[in-house]
Amino acid sequence: MHIRILGSGAGGGFPQWNCNCNNCRRIREGNFNGTARTQSSIAISSDNEHWVLFNASPDIRAQLESFPPLQPGRAVRDTGICAIVIVDAQIDHTTGLLMLREHTEPWDIYCTEAVKDDLSTGFPIFNILEHFRGVNWHKVNTDQSSFEIPQAKGLRFTAVPLKSEAPPYSPHRHNTVPGDNIGMKIEDTNTGKTLFYAPGLGVIESHVKDYMENADCILVDGTMWTNDEMSHEGISDKLASEMGHLDQSSKGGIMETLNSLSKPRKILIHINNTNPILDESTPERATLDAANIEVSYDGMDIHL
Repeated sequence: MHIRILGSGAGGGFPQWNCNCNNCRRIREGNFNGTARTQSSIAISSDNEHWVLFNASPDIRAQLESFPPLQPGRAVRDTGICAIVIVDAQIDHTTGLLMLREHTEPWDIYCTEAVKDDLSTGFPIFNILEHFRGVNWHKVNTDQSSFEIPQAKGLRFTAVPLKSEAPPYSPHRHNTVPGDNIGMKIEDTNTGKTLFYAPGLGVIESHVKDYMENADCILVDGTMWTNDEMSHEGISDKLASEMGHLDQSSKGGIMETLNSLSKPRKILIHINNTNPILDESTPERATLDAANIEVSYDGMDIHL
């Protein structure tokens, strides 16, 4: 199984267009030990020919241009993307669908009913796409039953319900239902290797920890270092937990859980522009390095 990190940043990317926080200012000035990041998205394949796109970020065009296997090469207009899986209805995971509207046939899109409803009402991207090639919606259940995507042979998928947050335009905002947010176990049926992917994670419930413990690789929410990180920069009083993200450094945070796991390779994704771990020279980054917790970057390749 080949996993390509197309985008590793949180909403807005890094640097964020209107942000002058410590990180964004220094990377623009060229005084930063780290790299820019586009918004969170990955692609997965078992044969390096048929790729499943996980989330379609607003930066999808640049991400496709950065990775030749997803580009047209077999016909005048085509792509290596055979299907799209969406784990939530957030803007930074869905807006890129509008950029993909000129596909030659309806997209096969896999998501839960709750996500499909949000993308047909509060943020009606599915309705807009019907004016182009349309969408073949495939319902993803939250009962943890496995499914396959016919075009992506060699891969098996299991949706894992998560506690995070629904987008502002959802009727489930602050009162989420199963399916508003999912993680995904992806198994290579040829090798038996598994990835657990959860770019938005607010609570690590017992069933979620079980998936993490048994995975060969974890690609999980790395949005904030501290719960009140936004207030440190004078940006907002909103806590990471209020946005549906479990921070890394607090007691009971993501790092504490990852440190308790011995089997998987541990990688953070969906990293906010304010997070000090973006700077490879910081004590926070050194703490992760000492714990063998990696920080994903755009263009990172993972092979399982």
